[in-house]
Amino acid sequence: MRILSRRLLTALFLVCVADGEKVTLTVLATTDLHGNIFPIDYFTDRAAGRGIAKIATLVREARAQNPRILLLDCGDTIQGSPLEYVYQTFTRTGRLPLNLTFSGPPLRQDPMMLAMNRIGYDAMVVGNHEFNFGLENLDKARNEANFPWISANIEVAHAGHEKLFEPSVVKTTGGVKVAVIGITTPTVPSFEKPENLGSYRFTSPNAAVRKAVARLRRSDRPDLILVAAHAGLDEVPTSIAGIDAVVFGHTHQELAEHRIGDLVLVQPKNWGISLARIDFTLEGNEGGPWKVTGKSSRVIPVTRDTPADPDILRLAQPYHELAERYLSTPVAESERDMDARLARVEDSPLVDAIQAVELHYARADVSFTSLFNARARIRQGPVSVREIAALYVYDNELYAIEGDGKMVKDALENSARYFISCRGQTCSQAPLTNPRVIPFNYDMAEGVEYAIDLTRPEGDRIRDLTFKGRPLMPAQKLRIAINSYRAAGSAGYKMFPSAKILWRSGEEIRDLMIRYYTEHKRVPVKASGNWRIVPPEAAETLRKQALAEANRDNLF
Repeated sequence: MRILSRRLLTALFLVCVADGEKVTLTVLATTDLHGNIFPIDYFTDRAAGRGIAKIATLVREARAQNPRILLLDCGDTIQGSPLEYVYQTFTRTGRLPLNLTFSGPPLRQDPMMLAMNRIGYDAMVVGNHEFNFGLENLDKARNEANFPWISANIEVAHAGHEKLFEPSVVKTTGGVKVAVIGITTPTVPSFEKPENLGSYRFTSPNAAVRKAVARLRRSDRPDLILVAAHAGLDEVPTSIAGIDAVVFGHTHQELAEHRIGDLVLVQPKNWGISLARIDFTLEGNEGGPWKVTGKSSRVIPVTRDTPADPDILRLAQPYHELAERYLSTPVAESERDMDARLARVEDSPLVDAIQAVELHYARADVSFTSLFNARARIRQGPVSVREIAALYVYDNELYAIEGDGKMVKDALENSARYFISCRGQTCSQAPLTNPRVIPFNYDMAEGVEYAIDLTRPEGDRIRDLTFKGRPLMPAQKLRIAINSYRAAGSAGYKMFPSAKILWRSGEEIRDLMIRYYTEHKRVPVKASGNWRIVPPEAAETLRKQALAEANRDNLF
């Protein structure tokens, strides 16, 4: 009965179109999937409301409601999860990490492309992390996709070398002609190795979109023009005539609906945590032209109760099993239990574990890192790859740059924006963290000692800043370790991009950490205590706030 009802509804829907009635076209979009297929947090080994297997269920439900569906992805797709890391490493080197062996079926295709082909994506935007494993890996995944990888602002400097990406794709869905223009953040060269970019060049998104819109209007005359962007809200074009909507990503935020005039913008959450949906109401007849008479957007959350598509899980199972074997391999020892609940409000051995690796490989005087995963935990006894990798969940490389005392001070002041100023009684009142600053953009430093004084305004909070027991002078020359993301000046760290790069790791920091602790066999269990928050009332309030948030979010 249900099947007959759906068929009847579809038939009535198409009859209405023929009579010139209003129709609805739906655009669904994901972004920053980062290789998340299974609904699992690999670093805590716990079930999670995320992943493309669950997204597949939401897509199937939407298609059952409306046959006019366009499904897009906004990039950063083939990198990020341990599942993709193990596959990409094998593809690039011909070997599995840690010399693991595997007797299962051959790993012939990228797991994300397998899953997205099965779900039926119509297009994918090129993200910056698509380049992380080199152009051979990128081209292999691209060739395996049954849908185009698009980007209007990526050009090829030398003809005959890299294969140009199509600037847009035009799809006719139920008689409605839709054009999708792809945009990639132009800052890719700032945090990617030149050898991974080849002759690709990244141009202005605004100029590229204007050119694409003009070409589409001349040649294809679409009923709708969308921009799908792997770029933040400050980079996407919003003032170009002829665009009906923008779906975007890159910043790992979520935006259900934002309007600038008649333009609708929406951003789904990263890792397959939500699915963006834009509904367009159009009037016209089959064969067009159609006129847009209404549009709205929202995000559909993935929850723990959203069922994962069993077909997608079966496709990815061999890759998942390899990732689990890799993560379960023991590499070091810990003398006690530790967790990261308080690691952003007081010095922590888990953060120092990252700093030790950065200082060692960069041969640096000072290092900067954030706590990237508040769920990180190391138990007493054997320490696995999973526990080490959980401390650094992003695929950043390590840089050593030429800097000075002023650069360190400026970076710490920028970082301290994570907190809110207080005085007197307000220092005992939560919250004292700034919701405008994403937690992973709050960095701590090692190699110097300092206090963060929350009674002072932003830009003047770093006190008692010393290096090797003496006040750090602005002109003091220093070799500074930072990640590739910070080197690009992201999140207000504008003091770093102009610095001379003295050394690049060529490997992800996570891999350096696994190698370091495989060799050293022990993880630090006591913090160096090189920084603190003052006054004490503010420090205590932040401790209580962090513990309350950990309990609320069920971190442990």
